[in-house]
Amino acid sequence: MAKRYLILEDGSAYAGEGFGAGATTSGEVIFNLNLLGYQETITDQIYHNQIIIFAQPAIGNVGINHDSYESILPTAKGMVVRDLTNISTNRLSRLSLDEFLRQHNIPGISGIDTRHLIRKLRQAGPMKGSIVDVADAHAFDQLNATVLTNRQVDQVATPKPYPNPDAGKNVVVIDFGLKHGILRQLSERRCNVTVLPWTATAQDVLNLDPDGVLLSTGPGSPLDLGTDVLDMIRQVQAEIPLFAIGLGHELFALANGAELVALPVEYHGSSHPIRRIITNDVLYATQGQGYAVVAKSIDRDRLITTYVDLIDGTVQGLRHRDFPAFSVQFFADGAPGPHESRDLFDEFMEAMTAREG
Repeated sequence: MAKRYLILEDGSAYAGEGFGAGATTSGEVIFNLNLLGYQETITDQIYHNQIIIFAQPAIGNVGINHDSYESILPTAKGMVVRDLTNISTNRLSRLSLDEFLRQHNIPGISGIDTRHLIRKLRQAGPMKGSIVDVADAHAFDQLNATVLTNRQVDQVATPKPYPNPDAGKNVVVIDFGLKHGILRQLSERRCNVTVLPWTATAQDVLNLDPDGVLLSTGPGSPLDLGTDVLDMIRQVQAEIPLFAIGLGHELFALANGAELVALPVEYHGSSHPIRRIITNDVLYATQGQGYAVVAKSIDRDRLITTYVDLIDGTVQGLRHRDFPAFSVQFFADGAPGPHESRDLFDEFMEAMTAREG
């Protein structure tokens, strides 16, 4: 493996060994605390244009398999790991991590003190970085001149509708950067799914006569998506049961008058403790969160807070008082991570059944 460098916009440089593609790349550097599920993470579109530091020290030891893709074409910009393992005894493995990254032109770098990097980012927040061959003045100049896009959803969401057919409930999924884990959960419940672009209007949705609508996860800031999508949500929630996850949750909150704040440090990880308010029990969930709903901004005549984060107290779930519409910030599909929140899809199914009655 060739020597490569991770450089950051604060002027620091970290030497390591390259793996995956030999491309030079730039993106927002963030960290992920998952102990398992690196394939689901690297293929999740919420990491579009990001370089991911993995807290788990040994990465690659289960290879790549057909069952753990969260998108067909991953768009993360790089992986940073402590130790790379390219030998896997996993019977499901079809590729090594190195081969997979080469196929998708994603560079990786190993031999990095990831604990030190994560501590740095916890204090400073996300920053721009590059994976390069030479950490010279030119490389830093190129990094500092790089402007990261704020049109992430445009770049990863489907531009055209497509079906995921079955014989059950007719569900429309609005794609903001859809995880395949969401489609798997709907398929397990025999839902007949139509995926629409995030630019779909309320009339586009209603023309399909759905039993329910799901707003997907996705990358970037919900504040960059404009007011048309909020208008669509307001019209649809009044007509059809609605379930929103991740970025969809943040947009649901905005559409109903709440405000959002950017977190000083993004949280990406599993086994995060969440309290379900109505029962006061605790579930553990996977999160990929850069924004939070401002609790004081919630209109209590319209929305009820249903889940809260036990670590920082942020709002993790909302429900509309007047319509069968609800949302969660965490990943209800549990891919990767705990499966305790998958019953939210059953709740969505019950809402659609109740509407028929």
